[in-house]
Amino acid sequence: MLCVLTGRGFAGYSENRMATMEITDAVFDEKVLKSTIPVLVDFWAPWCGPCRMAGPVLDELAEEYEGKIQIVKLNIDENQKSAADYDVMSIPTTVLIKDGNEIGRQIGFAGKKVFEDLIKKGI
Repeated sequence: MLCVLTGRGFAGYSENRMATMEITDAVFDEKVLKSTIPVLVDFWAPWCGPCRMAGPVLDELAEEYEGKIQIVKLNIDENQKSAADYDVMSIPTTVLIKDGNEIGRQIGFAGKKVFEDLIKKGI
């Protein structure tokens, strides 16, 4: 499942995320590219149904792999630079970055196992 970017969204949506960390374009280099552990970046938007389905799964994985990998979420509506830098055309897109380099990518939401397989490429 995925959402194709159309520039339209829904106002008023909010979601609690605990285990993952919200980041912005302003801190992308510091929190992702300069991280000492692999980082899984979830490019998402609040209006995207599959993104909302992926959220709890990523939170669960962030807890399970704590200390081995950092999972961060980047709202593409508010942070278009990083999404453009990584050629994100559909969401959710998750990009695994290790030592400042992309080493894996998943487009769409296909369940926990697919995310786990991606994470395992980095640890």
